[in-house]
Amino acid sequence: MPYVHDTLTRLAKSSPAQTEFYQATEEVLECLRPLFERAPHYHDHSIIERIVEPERQIMFRVSWVDDAGRVQVNKGYRVQFNSALGPYKGGLRFHPSVTSGTIKFLGFEQIFKNALTGLPIGGGKGGSDFDPKGKSDNEIMRFCQSFMSELYRHIGPHTDVPAGDIGVGAREIGYLFGQYKRLTGRYEGVLTGKGLNWGGSLGRKEATGYGAVYFAENMLSAKDESLQGKTCLVSGAGNVAIYTIEKLYELGAKPVTCSDSKGTIHDPNGIDLGLLKQLKEVQRISLESYLHEHPDAHYISARDYPQDGHAVWRIEGDSAFPCATQNELTEADAKALLANGVTCVSEGANMPSTKEAVDRFLEAKIAYGPGKAANAGGVATSQLEMAQNSSMEQWPLEKVDQKLKQIMADIYRQCADTASEFGEPDNLVLGANIAGFRRVADAMIEQGVI
Repeated sequence: MPYVHDTLTRLAKSSPAQTEFYQATEEVLECLRPLFERAPHYHDHSIIERIVEPERQIMFRVSWVDDAGRVQVNKGYRVQFNSALGPYKGGLRFHPSVTSGTIKFLGFEQIFKNALTGLPIGGGKGGSDFDPKGKSDNEIMRFCQSFMSELYRHIGPHTDVPAGDIGVGAREIGYLFGQYKRLTGRYEGVLTGKGLNWGGSLGRKEATGYGAVYFAENMLSAKDESLQGKTCLVSGAGNVAIYTIEKLYELGAKPVTCSDSKGTIHDPNGIDLGLLKQLKEVQRISLESYLHEHPDAHYISARDYPQDGHAVWRIEGDSAFPCATQNELTEADAKALLANGVTCVSEGANMPSTKEAVDRFLEAKIAYGPGKAANAGGVATSQLEMAQNSSMEQWPLEKVDQKLKQIMADIYRQCADTASEFGEPDNLVLGANIAGFRRVADAMIEQGVI
């Protein structure tokens, strides 16, 4: 269809050298071909030309002073991609790999992820190439204050509500919120992921990981299976991975792996969740220290990873949960997973599988949950935090978790029903993209050309 091809060609010219953004847009637009054949009015309203361009892109300098008194300079970003469904909503990522292209890819994915939740939130994303690793608390505070000194002009509880992401946890959110309050004189729900005693929501930290597991359970239930007794492979060692592991244990599965930037732990007896939390949430040190408590576990250094992929995906298991970062699971990894008998992949990270890996999963017709559906639990619970802030109350964990479980079941049903509607019942990628797109596109049409 020339409509899709021409849009992608123009995008490559207008947004040069943004490979991850192209990857994300191509995946969505290619899935929309059968929809455009049935509903040409989307073409008449130039929806995809409009939806691939952010409503607003903000780039700024972040100058701050380190503990040695030296001035450091980083780049800051906020991409407000689409507000057809509500205020922009999406995390802030602090990591040296962050570029404008990274933020655009994440923001574009966020549009459809947020739409699938059924909640009134638009899509956005932000961040900086600042690296919190190795920085003191005071350095992180000074950076966050400088970052917010620019960002505060562009956000608000009814405009844009950022959250955390890689490198931005409760500590960073606290410093960011404090500076926002200082600059505006307002105490309001402008950020989510806040501390529990000053406006945060129970269950928010756990939500993305829990949601990915709930989504997997829905996929398996449709095949008359469950996670009970399954051996599971998990990548990452941040919030998403930790709470994926926690929920897997609750549902009777056995997670046997986790990983960080330096290496992978394989514990055939099951990952020691308490120790993992101690290493990563308290001490913030390498996973290699896991061996001090469990010398029978295996540690695979990142230096020894296969050249065509990652060690965590070469271990035998039944289900896989990529929870680290984008494009961490290659085609060679996908082939290894399938050869080892994995029948379920639920993505806790954003776009963690390469296009070629996704193609392998779809060809094999396994239960495959793409990130924009499977990891939507985090942003869904962020919106629940916004609702609690608006009513000035805090819900019990059981209420939040029950709402999350229902939202993930609803997202799965939307994706499955839409995939079946278009004749590909095993293709939840197609189902997620069409279902999310239709909700946003219809709202854009009803609101006119803006």
